[in-house]
Amino acid sequence: MTTASTLLREQGLRVTAARVAALDVLDTAAHLSTDEIATAVRERIGSVSVQATYHLLDALTAAGLVHRVDLAGFPARYERRATAHHHLACRGCGHLVDVDCSAEDGPCVHLADRQGFAVERAEVIFWGLCP
Repeated sequence: MTTASTLLREQGLRVTAARVAALDVLDTAAHLSTDEIATAVRERIGSVSVQATYHLLDALTAAGLVHRVDLAGFPARYERRATAHHHLACRGCGHLVDVDCSAEDGPCVHLADRQGFAVERAEVIFWGLCP
Protein backbone atom coordinates (compact mmCIF):
# COMPACT_ATOMS: atom_id res chain seq x y z
CA MET A 1 0.00 0.00 0.00
CA THR A 2 1.30 3.43 -0.96
CA THR A 3 1.79 5.81 1.94
CA ALA A 4 0.34 9.31 2.06
CA SER A 5 3.87 10.75 1.98
CA THR A 6 4.67 8.83 -1.20
CA LEU A 7 1.42 9.94 -2.85
CA LEU A 8 2.17 13.58 -2.03
CA ARG A 9 5.72 13.35 -3.39
CA GLU A 10 4.51 11.63 -6.57
CA GLN A 11 2.17 14.58 -7.20
CA GLY A 12 4.92 17.12 -6.55
CA LEU A 13 3.36 18.32 -3.29
CA ARG A 14 5.24 19.12 -0.11
CA VAL A 15 4.82 16.49 2.56
CA THR A 16 3.33 18.18 5.62
CA ALA A 17 1.86 16.66 8.76
CA ALA A 18 -1.53 18.22 7.98
CA ARG A 19 -1.64 16.84 4.41
CA VAL A 20 -0.62 13.36 5.57
CA ALA A 21 -3.20 13.47 8.36
CA ALA A 22 -5.95 14.64 5.98
CA LEU A 23 -5.24 11.80 3.55
CA ASP A 24 -5.19 9.31 6.44
CA VAL A 25 -8.52 10.68 7.72
CA LEU A 26 -10.11 10.38 4.27
CA ASP A 27 -8.77 6.84 3.89
CA THR A 28 -10.83 5.81 6.92
CA ALA A 29 -13.96 7.96 6.44
CA ALA A 30 -15.64 9.34 3.35
CA HIS A 31 -17.84 12.32 2.63
CA LEU A 32 -16.41 14.57 5.31
CA SER A 33 -16.83 18.34 5.33
CA THR A 34 -13.89 20.72 5.70
CA ASP A 35 -14.78 21.31 9.36
CA GLU A 36 -14.94 17.56 10.05
CA ILE A 37 -11.56 17.05 8.36
CA ALA A 38 -10.02 19.95 10.31
CA THR A 39 -11.27 18.46 13.58
CA ALA A 40 -9.92 14.99 12.74
CA VAL A 41 -6.57 16.42 11.61
CA ARG A 42 -6.31 18.40 14.87
CA GLU A 43 -6.87 15.16 16.82
CA ARG A 44 -3.93 13.62 14.97
CA ILE A 45 -1.38 16.45 14.86
CA GLY A 46 -2.54 18.93 17.49
CA SER A 47 -3.18 22.08 15.47
CA VAL A 48 -4.51 23.18 12.10
CA SER A 49 -6.78 26.07 11.21
CA VAL A 50 -9.91 25.69 9.14
CA GLN A 51 -8.38 28.07 6.57
CA ALA A 52 -5.26 25.89 6.31
CA THR A 53 -7.55 22.88 5.86
CA TYR A 54 -9.33 24.62 2.96
CA HIS A 55 -5.94 25.28 1.35
CA LEU A 56 -4.67 21.74 1.79
CA LEU A 57 -7.92 20.27 0.45
CA ASP A 58 -7.70 22.54 -2.60
CA ALA A 59 -4.14 21.30 -3.22
CA LEU A 60 -5.09 17.64 -2.71
CA THR A 61 -8.10 18.03 -5.00
CA ALA A 62 -6.06 19.76 -7.73
CA ALA A 63 -3.51 16.93 -7.54
CA GLY A 64 -6.26 14.32 -7.94
CA LEU A 65 -5.65 12.76 -4.53
CA VAL A 66 -9.03 13.82 -3.17
CA HIS A 67 -12.41 14.28 -4.83
CA ARG A 68 -14.75 17.11 -3.84
CA VAL A 69 -18.49 16.41 -3.91
CA ASP A 70 -20.60 19.57 -4.11
CA LEU A 71 -24.18 19.30 -2.88
CA ALA A 72 -26.43 22.30 -3.45
CA GLY A 73 -27.42 23.74 -0.08
CA PHE A 74 -24.84 21.75 1.91
CA PRO A 75 -21.12 22.08 2.62
CA ALA A 76 -18.75 20.42 0.14
CA ARG A 77 -17.70 16.90 1.08
CA TYR A 78 -14.45 15.13 0.33
CA GLU A 79 -13.54 11.53 -0.41
CA ARG A 80 -10.58 9.45 -1.58
CA ARG A 81 -12.51 6.83 -3.56
CA ALA A 82 -11.23 6.91 -7.13
CA THR A 83 -13.31 4.14 -8.70
CA ALA A 84 -16.35 5.06 -10.78
CA HIS A 85 -19.37 5.63 -8.57
CA HIS A 86 -22.32 7.91 -7.98
CA HIS A 87 -23.99 9.25 -4.84
CA LEU A 88 -27.31 9.13 -3.04
CA ALA A 89 -27.94 12.39 -1.17
CA CYS A 90 -30.60 13.22 1.38
CA ARG A 91 -32.20 16.56 0.59
CA GLY A 92 -33.21 16.86 4.24
CA CYS A 93 -29.94 16.35 6.11
CA GLY A 94 -27.30 16.09 3.38
CA HIS A 95 -26.33 12.48 4.24
CA LEU A 96 -24.28 11.10 1.34
CA VAL A 97 -23.87 7.45 0.32
CA ASP A 98 -21.79 5.88 -2.46
CA VAL A 99 -23.58 3.99 -5.22
CA ASP A 100 -21.44 1.62 -7.27
CA CYS A 101 -21.35 2.11 -11.00
CA SER A 102 -21.49 -0.69 -13.52
CA ALA A 103 -18.71 0.82 -15.68
CA GLU A 104 -15.17 -0.20 -14.75
CA ASP A 105 -13.43 3.03 -15.73
CA GLY A 106 -16.38 5.48 -15.84
CA PRO A 107 -18.00 7.64 -16.73
CA CYS A 108 -21.09 5.55 -16.12
CA VAL A 109 -23.36 7.82 -18.13
CA HIS A 110 -22.83 8.01 -21.88
CA LEU A 111 -23.83 11.01 -23.95
CA ALA A 112 -25.39 10.60 -27.36
CA ASP A 113 -23.70 13.84 -28.50
CA ARG A 114 -20.54 14.99 -26.73
CA GLN A 115 -20.41 18.16 -28.85
CA GLY A 116 -16.63 17.95 -29.12
CA PHE A 117 -16.02 17.55 -25.38
CA ALA A 118 -13.53 14.98 -24.12
CA VAL A 119 -15.60 13.69 -21.19
CA GLU A 120 -13.40 12.80 -18.23
CA ARG A 121 -15.92 12.30 -15.47
CA ALA A 122 -19.66 12.11 -14.92
CA GLU A 123 -21.10 13.04 -11.55
CA VAL A 124 -24.56 11.76 -10.79
CA ILE A 125 -26.30 12.56 -7.53
CA PHE A 126 -29.59 10.86 -6.76
CA TRP A 127 -31.61 13.07 -4.39
CA GLY A 128 -34.20 11.79 -1.94
CA LEU A 129 -34.82 11.36 1.77
CA CYS A 130 -32.73 9.02 3.89
CA PRO A 131 -34.42 6.57 6.27
